[in-house]
Amino acid sequence: MATKVKKEVTKEPVKKETEIQKIQKMDDATINKNIEDLKKELFNLRFQAAVGKLENTDKIGKAKKSIARMKTVLNARAKATK
Repeated sequence: MATKVKKEVTKEPVKKETEIQKIQKMDDATINKNIEDLKKELFNLRFQAAVGKLENTDKIGKAKKSIARMKTVLNARAKATK
């Protein structure tokens, strides 16, 4: 009679890069450029929401949070250099 041996497979957890970690890898000029782009996008999203054309209102919150994350990283860098 053949017995089946169950093999244990150990998987290492997949480490996903967080949004903050992605931002921290950028240089200051790139972050400032992204903030400008996000502010323009946020303006357009707010305009679409006011007119009633915006279908996914969650985009406004995501844009605001991304701007805040980028500003937080810039402020932390500025304090670190003092």
